Amino acid sequence: MQSQPDTTEAETTSPDVSQRRFVREVGLARQIAELAEPIIEDLGFRLVRIMQSGRDGGTVQIMADVADRDITVEDCAEISRTLSPVFDTYDPIPGSYHLEVSSPGIDRPLVRPTDFDDWAGYEIKLELREMVDGRKRFRGRLEGFADGEVRLVTDLGNGEGETVLGFPVLLVESAKLMMTDELISEALKRQKQRGNETLSGDKNDEPTIPDVDLAEN
Repeated sequence: MQSQPDTTEAETTSPDVSQRRFVREVGLARQIAELAEPIIEDLGFRLVRIMQSGRDGGTVQIMADVADRDITVEDCAEISRTLSPVFDTYDPIPGSYHLEVSSPGIDRPLVRPTDFDDWAGYEIKLELREMVDGRKRFRGRLEGFADGEVRLVTDLGNGEGETVLGFPVLLVESAKLMMTDELISEALKRQKQRGNETLSGDKNDEPTIPDVDLAEN
């Protein structure tokens, strides 16, 4: 196995910390992410998340987006075609596997500080790395990101009604938009404004972008 390229310098010299992912994979998925993320960025896209599983004999799922428009099936295919020979060379994944590249979808994970501002006003689920007031999981309306904190409007069930909570972003293990009618409407509105037609309905008539499965080791 050849040594993988060092991404440490690129991370520390990034001009905009708010654009960096605070969510980090673990184990093999992290090794894959360290190899794939700079390549995806060089193509003009952004890594959202990588998941590795034993499904279908071994699957690597790469979720990506782009800052100023909806990512398309053609974009996902380009990422897959570019990563496949790199994975063949550096061999970060033991055995055979399927490579799937997809968009984040409407109920997307929020992985960068800017995501919290982009989707302020919509419902999210949030999980922390450690307990705060006896709990790790919170659900509520996203207020945005300020002073290094994710701001969430939620009802803690203590009879005091809604309150605004602030969580340091590095304390956040994961955050995801919740599928609501308001979110679907906003996603379709943004799609129309961007002038493309990358969303298509699934069996529940919820717009999504289909996965792309073009590479197999």
